[in-house]
Amino acid sequence: MTDTAVTDVPSEPSVKPTTDLGRIAADSASRRAKLELSEMVIRSENLDFFYDHSAQALFNVDIDVRRGQVVAFIGPSGCGKSTFLRTLNRMNDTIPNTRVEGLVKLDNVDIYSPDVDVVELRRRVGMVFQRPNPFPMSIYDNIAFGPRLHKKLSKSETDDLVEQCLRGAALWDETHDRLKSSALTLSGGQQQRLCIARALANDPEVLLLDEPCSALDPNSTAKIEDLIFELRGDYTIIIVTHNMQQAARVSDRTAFFLKGKLIEEDETTQIFTRPSHDETEAYITGRFG
Repeated sequence: MTDTAVTDVPSEPSVKPTTDLGRIAADSASRRAKLELSEMVIRSENLDFFYDHSAQALFNVDIDVRRGQVVAFIGPSGCGKSTFLRTLNRMNDTIPNTRVEGLVKLDNVDIYSPDVDVVELRRRVGMVFQRPNPFPMSIYDNIAFGPRLHKKLSKSETDDLVEQCLRGAALWDETHDRLKSSALTLSGGQQQRLCIARALANDPEVLLLDEPCSALDPNSTAKIEDLIFELRGDYTIIIVTHNMQQAARVSDRTAFFLKGKLIEEDETTQIFTRPSHDETEAYITGRFG
């Protein structure tokens, strides 16, 4: 990997951040309804991950994610945040010669246990990727595809589900009169919201968003962020982002990764105003990364 080494961080006296990011995080926190969140939904314990059997990408990652929260993973490119995200629904299984050591638990069940149904796991822990990837079929069929594999739904039940998911993804008003049109005719931002709606159709507990706005224009990014606010509480959302202002705006908690290690995780306002580690402060104040 090509991480910036911790030793590159200057050793000058610490200056606590008091400007934009801290203010954004504080303002955003005040706009979010306070949830009573105590139930752990995801836990990793002593998690190590290896590519090609020997190249270690994650080191001893411990984190708890509470139900209904939005958690942002931040850090420089190559720091392990997307790799860790993909361990949470075993997407890394698709990469040859990889290995996981340690535990990842969903609702207190080890997801790497041999008897875990990986298809069912990925239904419960849905994922939306960096670039929109709608299926080359109609808008309607994109939403209905997953449920048709797992359930026997009548036409009216499928119609209701499609509408519900498109409304949930704030896309119904823009698509209700062209549901039979190809999903590929949608704009990039609409396609990304369609992919979120497609994930919602499988009734997940957790949504993993891997830099969902990196390929989008500012207007589409704002709509995705508004959508995250709407879905918060009903779903547990984990978002990987390089955009620290986005992390400050949308997340309840933020985790900072560096060189495959989880440096710290805390309430977002705390991370962006009073981080506990010099490495975190150096990153969010732009001294490296």
